[in-house]
Amino acid sequence: MKSLSQMRDVLIAGVGMTRWGSFAERTCHEIGGEAIRNTLADAQMGLGDVQAVFSGSVYQGTGAGHQAVKEIGLTGVPIVNVENACSSTASALRLAYQSVAAEIYDVVLVLGMEKMPRGPIPSTAFPDWKLKHGFNMQPSNYALITQQYMHKTGASSEDISLVTVKNRQNGSLNPNARFQAPVSLEEVMASRMVSTPLQLLHCSPLADGAVGIIVSSRDKLKNAEKPVTIAASVLTSALYGDEYGPGDLVGSLKYPPAENFAELSARGAYEEAGIGPEDIDVAQVYDAVAAGELWDIEELGLCPEGEAPARLRRGEFNLGGRIPVNTDGGLMARGHPLGATAGGQIYELVLQLREKAEKRQVSDARIGLAHAMGAGGNSAVTILKA
Repeated sequence: MKSLSQMRDVLIAGVGMTRWGSFAERTCHEIGGEAIRNTLADAQMGLGDVQAVFSGSVYQGTGAGHQAVKEIGLTGVPIVNVENACSSTASALRLAYQSVAAEIYDVVLVLGMEKMPRGPIPSTAFPDWKLKHGFNMQPSNYALITQQYMHKTGASSEDISLVTVKNRQNGSLNPNARFQAPVSLEEVMASRMVSTPLQLLHCSPLADGAVGIIVSSRDKLKNAEKPVTIAASVLTSALYGDEYGPGDLVGSLKYPPAENFAELSARGAYEEAGIGPEDIDVAQVYDAVAAGELWDIEELGLCPEGEAPARLRRGEFNLGGRIPVNTDGGLMARGHPLGATAGGQIYELVLQLREKAEKRQVSDARIGLAHAMGAGGNSAVTILKA
């Protein structure tokens, strides 16, 4: 197998996205087909240029990617369906990245799409006995982790609420976000309790939506936009003793890992890209609940442990701050269509690095990081460079 130094550069040739929201009248395959058309147009390519497809989704059933591509027209190329919870599109991108880097293909389409079931996420990523006891209720699981984070760092409910305020403000600048109206701190803190300490506006909204990404070798690029290179694409699974491990809600006291699997994926990505966290100009982090943005920022090394709440209050993660986080509104405003979520993060980074993010543009953005977590557990970190 070739080492990283022997592999060729892989670039983002095109990206496309749909509006994210609730679309009862449309099938997921129709939404996915729209994302494919938008992506091909951005790449200035036709479906005949695509040599393989990796499609990420969670609840769309057998052959979902095939059905979406059929909306445009099947061409006989291999289509691989990837289910890896909320990291599905990042996992599909990693497969595409490796295929182009290793010179198996020159042009690969990555599709992320989801039409979410209504109501609480019906997670099946737990042993049967835990499902029967209700441990698959995600707000409650996140509430336990949030309580632990608040106890460890001294973060307050107001700190957590400020994440929602920031992200909903950013979402108001994003025409593809599900929620495009800002909210005040008072509105967030007055929203109803879901699972203590998480309130309604601390929880990301589910959404229907799709996103496409075309990756290619440098010689196959057709779009004259500012080129964006994939500098790292890392995927890790949970470690023995992790609190997110399959069947575990708390970490092992006897066998805690030296670093959790989010930290492991971040370290691997920085090493692969040849940079450090101090080099990141813009970040898209996993905010399934508002508090998750705070601990994610710390686990990714973007600030020291326990300091994210204070730095948030100082505006360091705002547009125009030291390192803007979730510039498109994140999951809190853009929405959370599980299989497409990681792709939405990468779409935003490409816009930022191309300097096409309009009112939410980060000045002089050259390196961006996206992080998605998925049940299993798994953690995906993607680093892009302009």
